[in-house]
Amino acid sequence: MYRCTDQIQKTILLTALPKRIVSLVPSQTELLAAIGLNEEVIGITKFCVHPDHWFRHKQRIGGTKNVAIEKVRALQPDLIIANKEENVLEQVLELEKMAPVWTSDIHSIEDALSMMQSIGALTGKNTEATLLINTIEEKKILLQKLTREKKQVLRVAYLIWKDPYMAAGGDTFIDTMLQACGWENCLGNRMRYPEIGLSELEQLRPDLVLLSSEPYPFQQKHITALEQVLPGTRIVLADGEMFSWYGSRMAEAFDYFRKMLQASAW
Repeated sequence: MYRCTDQIQKTILLTALPKRIVSLVPSQTELLAAIGLNEEVIGITKFCVHPDHWFRHKQRIGGTKNVAIEKVRALQPDLIIANKEENVLEQVLELEKMAPVWTSDIHSIEDALSMMQSIGALTGKNTEATLLINTIEEKKILLQKLTREKKQVLRVAYLIWKDPYMAAGGDTFIDTMLQACGWENCLGNRMRYPEIGLSELEQLRPDLVLLSSEPYPFQQKHITALEQVLPGTRIVLADGEMFSWYGSRMAEAFDYFRKMLQASAW
């Protein structure tokens, strides 16, 4: 029997390596693919778009907030992988009646790396998870080297939603990714995802505003509108997966950040 503790301090017991896994979070689904669990993963959400062949061929069991409990039950999973923020507690408790649920709780880069190591151990993919973590840490070091060469620390606002505008505040994974770029989060003193009005954003006078591609699909027209309010601020579209997906996507994210910094005067 294998016993482990997940990131919300819940004990998980498995009698054998899992052979029928359901994943309830897109970034963790992509991680499971990256460490070689193609046969073991049998169910994913409708938002688990990476890898594409999984999205097209694996059984979808609803969304992250509205899991189709009966579809999961029909799959007869021996392990379900969830996340505290992405999934709904009441649904997770219901799923626990049919299979062990391992739940992540990600607030930092360190939390994400720990999650990868734990899932690697839980699924018999220790070696693959360790190789991935080493790759991510090497790329993070390259980014840190570049950020140390930057003389100016930019004040950044990262917007995730419109009507009302919402931003990534402190105590979020996005905040730690902004810090990894050598930036100061203008909303870092506010927790989670605060609403912010245009007048308040104007008063903050950020050097840079990043408009995320998800969950709200910001476009060029939104840049044009905000430029009228923030004439002295640089406003750009950002790939939300790079800033918010806390799995194997991080190996690409640090390269993406490095290219952003190299291609600009930031």
